[in-house]
Amino acid sequence: MKLYGIGNDLLLCETNNFDPFISCECGQCFRFEKISEDEYSLVACHRNLIISRHKDGWLFKDMTEAEFLESFVPYFDLDRDYGEIIKSFAFDEPISKAATVGGGIRIFRQDPWETLISFIISQNNNIPRIKKIINSLCQLLGEEKNGIYTFPTPSQIYQAGVEGLAPIKSGFRAKYIFDAASKVISGEVSLDRVAVCGYESALTELKLIKGVGDKVANCVLLFGFGYYEAFPIDVWVKRVISEHYPNGLDPKTLGKYAGIAQQYLFHAQRNNPI
Repeated sequence: MKLYGIGNDLLLCETNNFDPFISCECGQCFRFEKISEDEYSLVACHRNLIISRHKDGWLFKDMTEAEFLESFVPYFDLDRDYGEIIKSFAFDEPISKAATVGGGIRIFRQDPWETLISFIISQNNNIPRIKKIINSLCQLLGEEKNGIYTFPTPSQIYQAGVEGLAPIKSGFRAKYIFDAASKVISGEVSLDRVAVCGYESALTELKLIKGVGDKVANCVLLFGFGYYEAFPIDVWVKRVISEHYPNGLDPKTLGKYAGIAQQYLFHAQRNNPI
């Protein structure tokens, strides 16, 4: 990885297995917009990030090297060797093929609370509508800072109540959003505890929240807490398993990076079925 300043912008070069555009589009985050084929915006690390495709890599607008190293190397998981992770899946032909399509995917390390609420909203929903509801929630209850609306805190959601969430049009999910805020505030569910208690215990704790089942909990653990062994199974992954694994697929056989394999399978099935 090499970084070069270009005016107020920062150019990232010589980074293998990293495509921020594909990473945005693989169902792990929702506060992004495709501006053009060569430019995306992404709300991350308390700011609006503009990323452009460059002939030598990726250009980050209004970015210093210090900020990138401190905030965005961890956020984009750039200090992890995804090439070696892909090699570790060589024994599994469908995953190896999927990785050739989605090898630029990296797991973003997102804010746990925002990830929890985002995936509660994602239930029985499509990505454009999920994005719209999340943006509405931020505009309704968040605060405007640095040109973006912050994601509302548990207290802000709790104070609004289920009725106060009506303008975002989240439907049945409103009571689940409120329950998450209530349980986090009371300490019945501790996000700090979830971060360190280990995968199985973390899964059990998140499922104390109404409306949070295995799929949502695994998404939150993978994308919000960095539990790379978490393996969310949605309709796309179910299709891959039914088509390529006649005896089923036990995520434990994929090792500690099963969640990264899941992203390759998910992306390939949605875009270029293997």
